[in-house]
Amino acid sequence: MSSGTEHEDRFRRIYADNFEPLLAYAMRRVDQPEDAADVVAETFLVAWRRTREMPPEPEVRLWLHGVARRVLANHHRGGARRGRLGERLKQRLRFAIAVDPGSDVPERLTVRAALARLGELDRDVLMLTFWEGLEPREVATVLRVSPAVVRTRLSRARARLRNLVGDDLGPSGHVLDVMATRTPEEGR
Repeated sequence: MSSGTEHEDRFRRIYADNFEPLLAYAMRRVDQPEDAADVVAETFLVAWRRTREMPPEPEVRLWLHGVARRVLANHHRGGARRGRLGERLKQRLRFAIAVDPGSDVPERLTVRAALARLGELDRDVLMLTFWEGLEPREVATVLRVSPAVVRTRLSRARARLRNLVGDDLGPSGHVLDVMATRTPEEGR
């Protein structure tokens, strides 16, 4: 029997003998059964990678519990990070939703209709600048034109868009404000 086969057989035995006790250990320490399964899977993955470092059979269960304990600690730290990230996302969403998204629909439709009447390059320059927040040099890279062309096109396109939209949207700068707010489908 080869050395590789002996290690595989030993691992199989250790897995069979310790799977259920490790699963019970993990189940008592996590909120969701799926998390316990993940902890046990990760524990045995570490064990597989470190098969040659495992202690002799009588001590291997304790070694596996030590590995599982560290895996659980990582799991809980990750859960705390996910929780903090989720809270930040909820706060951002609350702030974003605080403004009635329907209030600017007429303006948004007017701007979209005006944009459709612009040439493709002018439309791209405006949208990359105001919706994507790119600088003229960045827009130039995306469109493969010079920054000077972008600045010229941007100036002309803004003026043309203002003429197409008219003054019915509010004070000066209104077109840019409406353009700078993304709708959910635009953010995709």
